[in-house]
Amino acid sequence: MFRRDQLGERLSAFLPPGIIRAELAPTQQVTDVPLAFRSESHGTIAFGFFNIETDLLLLEQLFFFADRFCEAVVSLAESANGEARLDGWRIADRARVGNLHGAIAGADLSGLIGASYRLFPFPSRPEDFKQSPDGDRSRGVMAPLLAEFGRREQIRLRWDRQTGIVTVSELVFTEEVFAALVEYVDRGGYPRWRDEARPRYVQSMMERLAALSSPLFPGPVR
Repeated sequence: MFRRDQLGERLSAFLPPGIIRAELAPTQQVTDVPLAFRSESHGTIAFGFFNIETDLLLLEQLFFFADRFCEAVVSLAESANGEARLDGWRIADRARVGNLHGAIAGADLSGLIGASYRLFPFPSRPEDFKQSPDGDRSRGVMAPLLAEFGRREQIRLRWDRQTGIVTVSELVFTEEVFAALVEYVDRGGYPRWRDEARPRYVQSMMERLAALSSPLFPGPVR
């Protein structure tokens, strides 16, 4: 966890410019933020959960539910032609994405991220800063927000096994970095899954990747 004097620099490293604008109250702490990953096409990009009560993932302008991501990863690993599809949404306007830092503080509840914190405020107790394994239960309210702020998109995934390059829409990753995205979801993001209870769809993804001995598998099944 990070206190206010550490927070701005840390969040600035994790998220694209424009998402972070407001400051937290002096006593506020944060752990639930997307992390920074290295892409071959766009430099450092943000990927991850942004609210512990939803299983919605952010990948720059792209948004998708975690179970769809897990299904797409398995499809990609099993695909003979190295292609898979991922149902998602795109929000190109950063103002419509929202301000994570301000939403956590309750100071700026604009955009999709702000709307999620209006529904599910940031927890006040440090011990509650854990990703919910039941985040799928919030989809009934999150899906309409995605329709309001973004547009549906069939996200194309491609994997060139010869070069070791994985492409997610316009974003290009090495196998190793893409496997790190998989590992992030497996552990429940930065705060980890609440009670270390992985959703069944995460367990299934990891088990299938392990059975395939896939390069997209980041490590031993836990």
